Amino acid sequence: MRILQVLFRFGTAPPTFLIMAEHASHDHTADDHTAHDHTDPGARVIQRHCDVAVIGGSAAGLAAALQLARQRRTVIAVDDGTPRNAPAEHMHGYLGREGIAPSDLVAIGREEVRSYGGEILTGRALAVRKHDDGFLVELTGGHSLVARRVLAATGVADELPDIDGLAPRWGKDVVNCPFCHGFEVRDQRLVQIVTHPMALHPTPLFRQLTDRLTVVVHQPQGVDDAAVARLVEAGVPVIRERVVRIVSGPDASVAGVELADGRVLEADAVVAGSRFHGRADAFAPAGVTTTPHPTGMGDVVEVDAAGQTAVPGIYAAGNLTDPSLQVLPSAAHGSRVGAMIAFSLADEDLRAGVRPSGAEADWDHRYSDEDRMWSANPNGTLTREVTGLTPGRALDVGAGEGADALWLSEHGWQVTASDISGNALARVRAEADRRGLSVDRLRRDANDREAFPSGGFDLVSLQYGSFQRTPDQRGLHNLLGAVAPGGTLLVVSHDLAPLAEPVDVATQTRMFDPGAYVGIEEIVAAIGEAGDWTIEVHDTRDRPPGAASTHHVRDVLLRAVKSNRSPLA
Repeated sequence: MRILQVLFRFGTAPPTFLIMAEHASHDHTADDHTAHDHTDPGARVIQRHCDVAVIGGSAAGLAAALQLARQRRTVIAVDDGTPRNAPAEHMHGYLGREGIAPSDLVAIGREEVRSYGGEILTGRALAVRKHDDGFLVELTGGHSLVARRVLAATGVADELPDIDGLAPRWGKDVVNCPFCHGFEVRDQRLVQIVTHPMALHPTPLFRQLTDRLTVVVHQPQGVDDAAVARLVEAGVPVIRERVVRIVSGPDASVAGVELADGRVLEADAVVAGSRFHGRADAFAPAGVTTTPHPTGMGDVVEVDAAGQTAVPGIYAAGNLTDPSLQVLPSAAHGSRVGAMIAFSLADEDLRAGVRPSGAEADWDHRYSDEDRMWSANPNGTLTREVTGLTPGRALDVGAGEGADALWLSEHGWQVTASDISGNALARVRAEADRRGLSVDRLRRDANDREAFPSGGFDLVSLQYGSFQRTPDQRGLHNLLGAVAPGGTLLVVSHDLAPLAEPVDVATQTRMFDPGAYVGIEEIVAAIGEAGDWTIEVHDTRDRPPGAASTHHVRDVLLRAVKSNRSPLA
């Protein structure tokens, strides 16, 4: 038997907490940027579409998200920041990451997922329900995700013994797993508190780690007397008495264990097991329930060999399926289940004879409403920065409903409006026809192979937009490559400093993840490496007069000109 390891009517622009990322691989403009932050009472409720919604952002969830993002699937993970191993300062037994802090591993994993355009949202999933051919994930703040598949990677909640002073030291010097913490307490005075029949399972391992082990049978019901006898015969002191409290020293660390008879056993650390509960309540509306674990110590979600639950389309990975998994095997399980989800999506698409884009579907859905998403006003920074330039060929990347493209056309530019959404470009065409303007339309994701004509434009404009990151920076190279020699690149995004403010996951979910998208600083770095550019402006400025945004009042502006000749000429 294995050891149980404790461990958002639409406004005139997208939400300003992440205008830049909302236009991401979606490539959209914010028009007059009269947006509402998601924390405003009048903020719009957002529904996003993706291939896979991953609920839980620790080792298993991130490993699955990485596999899926690498298969060009749109992945949105939702994490409320409550991992099972949060109390622990270090984790052990993870080959290549031995001794790293759990939070550091999560940070590394998030960066790896984001490097392929996967998003990690800070928030909380409240309920998962069946929806059309997929699932609806209800999030705090009234927002939601619509996903073809859902992965539950929420782990388990530990139910600690009700002993005074134990909980504050849990994961520090009150430990439970000899593989997670055993070496760190080697040769110390250990007191193990037996609170359930399974508690004696790791005792022989702790005996190997120290010769100063004392076992206290706090809860005798169901305890194997033969196992106790073997310990006694091996010289391990066993005391049958109820524990009153954990005694702390002047530095708040464990100093001893007080028994009901008044005795205090001196201790440098305490061993205590927990019961556990699978964190699956949010999945119950879709039909996913927990079952008792064979040990009788709690409940888990049962899955098949592919990680699928009893509800087709909903998968589970990590501790939620097996509480004994340490971080490394949890990540391995998540990686395997992520691969199985990728197979299921690929097989489904093959049978349907389609090769869909999750990002395209997301934005086409948002432009399917009869009302406009944004205003008909061009972005103020664009009009200010372009005025004075000699009109020529212009590419508006992420044109959305076309306010910028139409303004450029009215001012003599030969304009191509590019967007991933066919619905958005249909609106550009309708408005251009109504005004008698000529605007070419190009349905592209910036990350498409040869997305834009190379060197084809005197002005390339990316207004409050971005596109998903890839390790080879394909989208970034496409953007820079579209600028003709002597041409201008104009990029404007919101100052994202407000994102440093924490989110109360109990009431809100931050619906976009800037880390998954190419930002201005990456563009600046790429321009510097290319060497054939001159940066004329790279600055953070107040928004142009007339902007109605209540939170994002400053813009980050990049204007650069490509050289007329190669730096090697």
